[in-house]
Amino acid sequence: MLKIGITGGIGSGKSTVCQVFETLGIPILYADGIARKLMESDPLLRKQIIDLFGNDAYTDHQVNKTFLSQIVFKDKVKLSQLNAITHPAVIAYGEEWMNAQEKAPYVLKEAALFFESASDKNMDLMIGVSAPLDLRIQRVMLRDNLSADEVSARIAQQMNQEEKMSRCQKVIYNDGQESIIQQVWSIHQDLMAMLG
Repeated sequence: MLKIGITGGIGSGKSTVCQVFETLGIPILYADGIARKLMESDPLLRKQIIDLFGNDAYTDHQVNKTFLSQIVFKDKVKLSQLNAITHPAVIAYGEEWMNAQEKAPYVLKEAALFFESASDKNMDLMIGVSAPLDLRIQRVMLRDNLSADEVSARIAQQMNQEEKMSRCQKVIYNDGQESIIQQVWSIHQDLMAMLG
């Protein structure tokens, strides 16, 4: 079974691409969702986050995403500290989950920070999702109800898109011009051929 990573900057359309792979029966692990789940269910992780950010990091036992976002997307040190706490737990969970998917020809793990966390080293192949900057900003503004400046601040905290795509073996262009379905199908065929 191949372990495939799928990455891209905020607003690039990773989730949309993953949904197409899901229609082909490919299991997908969404790292951001797992991170949130672990931040809420793992007592040690929860304690470390409260120690770092205070009690406002949680509201009614749920991660206060708005509160944390306002801090970490303006402060690279706090973002690094949060990632240092959460990444090992997400990586360990991901390895366990991938190993349990015995019947799948390959699995996909979707994460924005593969290269930043060095978890790409655990993957057999990396797929990048790329989109023009103005389109990414527009998508995130609509999705998260943020201003263009807030989205730009988040993008500035991430690895440059060109750098990220240069590290991927395959790239899907989500620019509204090329068919995502055809690009996914082509990669799926290549992966199945690799498996023989």
